[in-house]
Amino acid sequence: MQARDANGPRRRPLGRLLLPAQEFIATQAAGGVALFAGALVGLAWANSPWSERYVELFEAALVVDVGFYRAEESLRHWINDAAMAWFFLLVGLEIKRELVLGELRSLRRAALPAAAAAGGMVVPALIFVLIAPADARHGWGVPIATDIAFALGVAALAGSRVGDGLKVLLLAIAIFDDIGAVGVIALFYAKDVDLAPLALAVVLLCGVWAIARARVRSLAVYVAVGGLAWVAALKSGVHPTIVGVALGLITPARAHVTAGEFAGEADAMLDDLRRPELGEAPAPGALDPEALLRLRRLSERALPPLDQLEHGLHRWVAFGVVPLFALANTGVDLRGDALGDALGSGLAWGVAVGLLLGKPLGIVVAAWLAVRAGAELPSGVRWRGVVGIGLLAGMGFTVALFVAELAFTDGAQLAAAKLGIFGASLASGLAGYALLRTRGASGGEQEARAG
Repeated sequence: MQARDANGPRRRPLGRLLLPAQEFIATQAAGGVALFAGALVGLAWANSPWSERYVELFEAALVVDVGFYRAEESLRHWINDAAMAWFFLLVGLEIKRELVLGELRSLRRAALPAAAAAGGMVVPALIFVLIAPADARHGWGVPIATDIAFALGVAALAGSRVGDGLKVLLLAIAIFDDIGAVGVIALFYAKDVDLAPLALAVVLLCGVWAIARARVRSLAVYVAVGGLAWVAALKSGVHPTIVGVALGLITPARAHVTAGEFAGEADAMLDDLRRPELGEAPAPGALDPEALLRLRRLSERALPPLDQLEHGLHRWVAFGVVPLFALANTGVDLRGDALGDALGSGLAWGVAVGLLLGKPLGIVVAAWLAVRAGAELPSGVRWRGVVGIGLLAGMGFTVALFVAELAFTDGAQLAAAKLGIFGASLASGLAGYALLRTRGASGGEQEARAG
């Protein structure tokens, strides 16, 4: 007992570092189940006797008319452009957290996952260009992305053999993957760009930054200005989900009150609860509602906006937006000659090989070069574990499907790309799980015994 107490203080800083990542991993792992369920239902529905209903539902036109803005698009379009903006807002928040508080907050910590992620994007893109037919090579962005929810979900299934160090490394690589994917979407898959509304979107985002600096706490203000920025980006030709990432990066990571201010005010409020002021006293055994409400408002001010928004969005995105996106975009009809045509398609194989082989190859080689240059693997992480998470990174489901929808307008090409994503994601997940379950893949069991 004494040895455990003696070691306790040395572990607390590590615990403070890992706790946010562990909570995030747990939510993403559960969200991966919901994502898989949405994808499975979409695929089954599109190949069922009710497949026409699937097409009718997601191709149904919806009109949005708010006076200054009117658009008529399909339900699938609104899911991909509007609902997924919340997904990319969460991505921006996660990037901000890692840059400010997490594994990416220093150059030394960020060097290894940044190099690994870069290799995991470049190699799949090159493999795709080598395999895919000439008229489909513009889709090179499809196999560069990693699905955090699926990857962390499979890592969680591998149990104690996957230690926290390896999971956090996977998370950091996936965050850099997201940064790269967002950049690719903005630079290479934008339509003809109209500079006037784009400039307006930038001005509005600067307005959000100024509002945040002024410590305005009204959520309605941020939603209104951010919504206008989204509309302006949509009009500009730049994909509006980029606005979501930008808003996430702007969100303050510091609380409105310091720890000392919170402790002092909270003590005073707790004294009020212990000794009610003269006047109408609460019922025996009850607490003063006004004092409780003041304490709650103080607690909200002490919680950084980044944490408030991230915790508020996680479940809605993980169990609502992302499964809905999967349901709307995985409905590939495999009946007739569709599956055979896809298996004979260089496009499908380019995506599949890029994800299944290109991802782990690029990640491992780039990580090895980074270590040779002076970077260090996290404590307890072995190279077999790096290969394992490299395979899991080949599960490029959500963002890969998103980029495919942007890259391909031809139905046959889009179906082939989606089938390549499905096949590679399934094979990558199974291969990564099998490798991580083997003894010696990571320091997970040793960490558990040490704890």
